[in-house]
Amino acid sequence: MTLSSYSRLLRGNRNFRFLWCAQIVSELGDWFYSVAIISFLLELTGSARMVALVFLFQMLPQTLIAPAAGMINDRLSRRHVMIAADLARAIIVLSMLLVRSRGTLWILFVLLFLETVCWGFFEPGRSAVIPNIVPAEDVPAANALSSTTWSVTFALGAALGGFAVVSLGREAVFVLNSVSFVVSAWLLWRMRFTEPHAENHPPLRAGDLLNFSGIAEGVRYLARDRRLAATVCVKGGIGLMGANLVLLPVLGERVFPLRLGTATLQQAQTLGMSVLFGARGIGALLGAFAAAGFGKSDPHRLRWTILSGFVLIGAGYVALGTVAPSLAAASLWLLVAHGGASACWVASTTLLLQQSEDRFRGRIFSAENALLTLTVAATNVIAGQVMDMGVSPRVVAVATGLLMAIPAGWWLMASVANRSDS
Repeated sequence: MTLSSYSRLLRGNRNFRFLWCAQIVSELGDWFYSVAIISFLLELTGSARMVALVFLFQMLPQTLIAPAAGMINDRLSRRHVMIAADLARAIIVLSMLLVRSRGTLWILFVLLFLETVCWGFFEPGRSAVIPNIVPAEDVPAANALSSTTWSVTFALGAALGGFAVVSLGREAVFVLNSVSFVVSAWLLWRMRFTEPHAENHPPLRAGDLLNFSGIAEGVRYLARDRRLAATVCVKGGIGLMGANLVLLPVLGERVFPLRLGTATLQQAQTLGMSVLFGARGIGALLGAFAAAGFGKSDPHRLRWTILSGFVLIGAGYVALGTVAPSLAAASLWLLVAHGGASACWVASTTLLLQQSEDRFRGRIFSAENALLTLTVAATNVIAGQVMDMGVSPRVVAVATGLLMAIPAGWWLMASVANRSDS
């Protein structure tokens, strides 16, 4: 992969260009408002458990909605599903302006739940639609560009989010995020492409979502292909590092506040959190490019990229908890860890698109998201609980790194077994 291949894809493919731009504006807004919510909760409650609860409400609904989201994305136009999800999220995020005190926190959690349900419908469609809008030889570049874009928007959105909260205020951040979803929906509306999976189906009825035959069909499809089933589980393994979503805010608040000029302690804590999230995003950016450049479309290289990525995640978090005396050192080890996570992400997505049929991709990517969000939600709740019980965030970082031995060992055994079968 070279920069010219990415440039050619963006210049020559109108549909992918619109999808990419929609991703940029909506994800930038997402990370802006995530920092606003986390800093608000820490200011109001000072509880790591409350931050973990936010991410639980942002993750668990995706697990619950996955069967319905997969069916809908495999029966209806994925472009229409994404547009509807974006417009709904614009209204939901704007409604967060109603949350102003501890007494109205329940509104925030309800809105987070609803926003996450919409994301659960949007994301499988965005992943599944890529082979419909780019030729097969450009799929690795498209996957890498999507992943690196997520990394850049994460780095910029999270890093600038703290400064935006300090300078503009939380209300302005919520409004900006709402507008970003409207812009994203408009860009998706301008896309024009065929969606063969949605053709020759009878109209989708509400009862179809309660009929488990479509889900069972997807399960049988996965069961027939051990390599595909193993690849679907990769992001669930990445999710075991999900404690970082509550760990990094706590590290920014308690261990690495960034004192600039006349910033108050609360502002220094928000800035420290933003820098750590920004380092995570930069690492993900580098890891995505490295995975695309090394793995390309070669299944053997892609499988080794996944194994190496798990090892880097583990090493980075163990080092974060043991040999990171400063904010700069912590940022470096986060860069290593999340470079590994991004490499796993890009490689597994490319493998899934190679191994799966279009008519099943909505259910496959919904199942993948369900496993990811389930493990992220579980590790977040546990991390928030133990840190509120007095366990050091550095100890939680080490435990997160050691936990990655599980998916690394499992993937190595699955790869050896699949090679012997072939």
